Amino acid sequence: MYTIEEFDKEKTKVLKYVIYKKRTEKEIRKKFKSEIDENLLEDIIQNLIENGYISDANYIQRAINEFIALKNLSIKEIKYKLTTKGISNTLIEDYIQNNIDEMEDYEQKSADNIVLKKSVNMNELEIKQYLMKKGYTEEHIKVAMEKIEE
Repeated sequence: MYTIEEFDKEKTKVLKYVIYKKRTEKEIRKKFKSEIDENLLEDIIQNLIENGYISDANYIQRAINEFIALKNLSIKEIKYKLTTKGISNTLIEDYIQNNIDEMEDYEQKSADNIVLKKSVNMNELEIKQYLMKKGYTEEHIKVAMEKIEE
């Protein structure tokens, strides 16, 4: 067991880590698994989840909003990035399905942007292969390629 003082001290350490930059539950476990007793860490994480400091669902929303604002990614790439952060596929799929129109629009705009940039020094086939490798759908690739031909 542990004392209330130990709990508060370690919780403060974890809380600082979470507040500095929003983290997933897996990231927190990985960071503190060797520093904090397993039972104590579990209780701290549960406490922070209950108090709203840790929420993988909120993390997904913030991360996707950040991707939309800053990057050109396919839906497949977004799923991969979130999965590597330790977020369950179910949560990711639910978010994407609930926001499918927005996600499809974003993927199309990303494909359009990439085609525009790559068309300067790549031929049509190379661009298509690049986009397919990145996980873009054939439909989005086709629409983006048609725009460049206009």
